[in-house]
Amino acid sequence: MNETFKAVLPHVIGVSVFIVSCIASAHVVLNKRDTRAAVGWVGLIWLVPVIGALLYILLGINRIRRRAKDLRPEHTISSSERVTSGPDRIDIPEQFMGFSSLVHTILQKPLLEGNTLQPLVNGDEAYPAMIREIEGAEHSIHMMTYIFDNDRSGKQFVESLVRAVRRGVKVRIIIDDVGARYSFPPVTRLLRRSGINVARFLPTMLPWRTQYINLRNHRKILVIDGKKAFTGGMNIRNGLMLKEHPKHPFRDLHFRVDGPVVSHLQEVFLSDWEFCTGERFEPDAFPAPSETGGTTIARGIPDGPDEDFEKLQWIVHGALMAARSSVRIVTPYFIPDSALIKTLNLTALRGVDVDIVLPSENNLPVVKWASMDVLQQILERGSRVWLTPPPFDHSKLMIVDDTWILIGSANWDTRSFRLNFEFNLECYDQTLANTLNNIINEKIDGAHNITLAEVMSRTLTVKLRDGIARLFSPYL
Repeated sequence: MNETFKAVLPHVIGVSVFIVSCIASAHVVLNKRDTRAAVGWVGLIWLVPVIGALLYILLGINRIRRRAKDLRPEHTISSSERVTSGPDRIDIPEQFMGFSSLVHTILQKPLLEGNTLQPLVNGDEAYPAMIREIEGAEHSIHMMTYIFDNDRSGKQFVESLVRAVRRGVKVRIIIDDVGARYSFPPVTRLLRRSGINVARFLPTMLPWRTQYINLRNHRKILVIDGKKAFTGGMNIRNGLMLKEHPKHPFRDLHFRVDGPVVSHLQEVFLSDWEFCTGERFEPDAFPAPSETGGTTIARGIPDGPDEDFEKLQWIVHGALMAARSSVRIVTPYFIPDSALIKTLNLTALRGVDVDIVLPSENNLPVVKWASMDVLQQILERGSRVWLTPPPFDHSKLMIVDDTWILIGSANWDTRSFRLNFEFNLECYDQTLANTLNNIINEKIDGAHNITLAEVMSRTLTVKLRDGIARLFSPYL
């Protein structure tokens, strides 16, 4: 019997491995829309039996089952949907009419007039403004962030939130589960001990939730009383208080938002709150923000690996195609996929001035290596790349033809465009664009204009290192 078992066992294992590889490969073919990604996964599954299939199961499958219809009652109508159900009928430059129609088709969300946006540079400007509004809150505070460190700055926010709770303000906080662990002990413990209602987005330490390790909530939203808001790329970390000379300084850009578009930020927060806690709200549970008389026309862009999958990437492609004279991009992480590289190159080849501002030193060295491998493809078609000196610049900004502006949490990489939950705002405002262009000009004035010759002159060892890093770009 033992001899028979020993003789049969290798055949059983071989057949089992073959069946597992077939099933995994079939799943790849049926679910991966990108041909190169599909070929890569199928190759890994067959060339590295069992391990390849396990890696695909852990990293290759998008298991998110978060759908709007499962989270909200069917009768719920957002405030933006009540404004208009048709395409945008707002007076924007004729050049962008077709593009605006495209964005409306993608998002089914209208542009809203009468907003005011104020850029806030670093935590030195942003944190006092945010805390000041928290101190003045009367009814509700809704805050969502990726990182909320348990440091000096984080504790200042906690103290302000505690005072709000004692005034009877309803405080709801969402912190991404991975981001919450950037400091120890995590600030969530302090928040809960202080009586603040806090939820972690997609806890990953639980064995049955580890498949969500790559699906993180990278959004940064603060809404006060449903009327005033803040958004952008800024986490809560003491390193952003540059005037205090922190040990690990960062630079970043955030925005105060006033006007009707605050409703778009509120909707995204409430949707994520439902997902995290199951608590639902009626459409009129919070007051609708009113027009401020501001000049900014704006629209919220939620993006994530759910019903909003790849919407931001489509919009970025559309904005590049709409450009006639200039495109300016500021981002900390720049690893666009091949399709976006082609669109950038086509934009530059059409005679559009394309300027990309990146940090010369990155907090994630492997990301910088992968980015350097991409720059050759960008520079050889005419785009200009500027490397800003330390401290590390985490700012995220895009301006097209000194009119259309994209701000928010998303980086120019696969993680932001395909894996993370992000929130951005598109804006039409030449005055705001001029202000932001001045900020970009200051960055460029102190930056190094890297050339194609410099990128090509890297040693073979460095080129190999950078190329290998780029292979892992979907997960950087």
